[in-house]
Amino acid sequence: MVERGNQVKTYKYPKSVFFIVGNEFCERFSYYGMRAVLVLYLVNILKYSNDTSTVIYHAFSMLVYFFPLIGAMLADSVLGKFKTIMYLSIVYTIGQLLLSASAAPPLGIPAREFSILGLILIALGTGGIKPCVAAFGGDQFVLPQQEQQLTMFFSLFYFAINSGSLLSTFVTPIFRNDVACFGDNSCYSLAFFVPAVLMVCSIVTFVLGKCLYTIKAPEGNVVLNVTKCISHGIYKKFKSKKVRQHWLDHADDEYDTKLIEDIKESLRVLTLFIPLPFFWALFDQQGSRWTIQATKMNGQMGDFVLKPDQMQMANPLLILIFIPIFESCLYPVCAKIHFINTPLRKMTVGGLLAGLAFVVSALVELQLEKTYPIMPSPGVAQLRVFNPLNCNVPIMIGNESFTLEALNFHERHVETENTVNLNYTANFAACSYAGLSDLSGKVNGVLSGTEANATSWAVTRTGIDYNYIDAVNKTGSGNPGVRVLVYVDKSLKGKPNNLSIKSNAQSILDFKVNPTFEASHIMEVDPGIYDIYLNNAAVKKSVSLKLGGVYTIVGYMSDKAMFANVTTVTQPNSLHMMWLLPQYVIITMGEVMFSVTGLAFAFTQAPVSMKSLLQAGWLLTVAFGNLIVVIIAEGAFVSSQAMEFFLFAGLMFVDMLIFGLMAMAYKYVELPAEDELNGDIPIPLESKQGNENKSFASDDEK
Repeated sequence: MVERGNQVKTYKYPKSVFFIVGNEFCERFSYYGMRAVLVLYLVNILKYSNDTSTVIYHAFSMLVYFFPLIGAMLADSVLGKFKTIMYLSIVYTIGQLLLSASAAPPLGIPAREFSILGLILIALGTGGIKPCVAAFGGDQFVLPQQEQQLTMFFSLFYFAINSGSLLSTFVTPIFRNDVACFGDNSCYSLAFFVPAVLMVCSIVTFVLGKCLYTIKAPEGNVVLNVTKCISHGIYKKFKSKKVRQHWLDHADDEYDTKLIEDIKESLRVLTLFIPLPFFWALFDQQGSRWTIQATKMNGQMGDFVLKPDQMQMANPLLILIFIPIFESCLYPVCAKIHFINTPLRKMTVGGLLAGLAFVVSALVELQLEKTYPIMPSPGVAQLRVFNPLNCNVPIMIGNESFTLEALNFHERHVETENTVNLNYTANFAACSYAGLSDLSGKVNGVLSGTEANATSWAVTRTGIDYNYIDAVNKTGSGNPGVRVLVYVDKSLKGKPNNLSIKSNAQSILDFKVNPTFEASHIMEVDPGIYDIYLNNAAVKKSVSLKLGGVYTIVGYMSDKAMFANVTTVTQPNSLHMMWLLPQYVIITMGEVMFSVTGLAFAFTQAPVSMKSLLQAGWLLTVAFGNLIVVIIAEGAFVSSQAMEFFLFAGLMFVDMLIFGLMAMAYKYVELPAEDELNGDIPIPLESKQGNENKSFASDDEK
């Protein structure tokens, strides 16, 4: 409301912003829903290693925070914000659909190639609209008259971001894990398709509000102008023999003095940004290394099983809890005692908290290492002998004698430099009383194995003469892995035989038993209590298959009797997933102090004409942070995951020491009262001179 003489002009709250908020909710649901399951998709479906999956994940994240430069230039110089958001959202949707299609085997498209193409398009889309959406929302208000309404808008905008993130991080792992499609026990194509549908909803919502929008024409790109000015200043400095007070003063032959002074002020802030990428190198590993870490832990919580990728929802949930606590309680107390009472001090403490979170994650990883299976390694061959018969078999392997119990296995690790051959003698005398009259007496033979491999052998009608390369590692998703090894007696030869795993009489997995005796591949099932059926007859009741466990169902079938036993090749996860909560709590506290405060600092310390430049610089720190992860993951500088976490923590502590020293020398810009912000959420206000902030990133946008 503005008074002009006796007239009072009232500005209504713009209804157009609700379309923008709805658009942001759908877009953030789409992005975080896709990202929540991405690293598990790379590991489990595309079969990349953990390190390569981490590299791809962070290379994608790096592009997400690089493409805002492209989006800002398009919006400010060519298309304007509205068209930039609309066109790049279409690119974004195509990328989501391609990613979903790549996860659908019946389509027969090259999964890896189309997945990478989809991720590039998603990065271009979400990154390109990142600097535009919030600023476009700011364009809908008349400033400074509607400053309070604008603050309310950004609170609503911020809530939409985090609620979309929280909801999608919970829901999409359910689509991934609890829905079966295309013959698999998981459905990544659906987990990616739902975010694609939300992107379509995002576009529709955004376009529906067009008739209500205030749409401003492009006015030129500040970032591009600054780049030209700096380039010209550097060129003239090396060419000119004049001594100037500042090297940028050499550009005054072509550029306005006010622009040059604003760039100088901006460079002071941008210099402080140099150490900041290390924070994002740690923070963004919640979706990669920490999710992989969660796959090796137990998520059972009563009847509910917390999925590894659902653990990421702790961050947006804690953000919504911590921000009001910090703003209303912690910061006022710190201000009174003159402790952590400036933006740069808050950012320093936030960075130190991120380092502490990685110390905690390293300690958790050290405990996890105690639960990891003994993997095949150079110089050691793993041998297992399974007995799928319904009789005990005395066996001597080398100089060791033991009785291999019915439907069980024996395990041995043998040191070797290449291939090991062990003589064995098996006595099948007991089997003649079990109905296997042709197995009566002793059988001699040789068991062989190779270093760095797990070789499993199985007793057959003619001795121990069937083998296969076994898998002992936990599944990439963390779900139980099941292999079927069933012996079929000659009385059932030529007949259809099957094994079923059922839960509450509902078949979860059906397997046709090969009469020629062949081990199945590893199949994933959800953790739970199951019954085992052979030819529709229940042979094993109430079998618990737990997260992280690798099991071989050993069975025997004849026309007279059927037996089955579930043997544990790899022990299930024992450390509970809630042990990850402390590191999530600590890093989220760090995010509130570092990210939210840093955005406000970048916004308030920038000259009015340079605010978009500072926001672009802030986003680039996230891109370079993800690049750091790529370099360290590819470099393999340390031998274990725990040591890598300690490495990141150490680098973070050193980095924050340097940042703290730089911060001590920084002199804050004093703001006029009308330019000050309410709280730490940056608000793109038009100045009293009419200049506009061209680019704005919400807290979620880093």
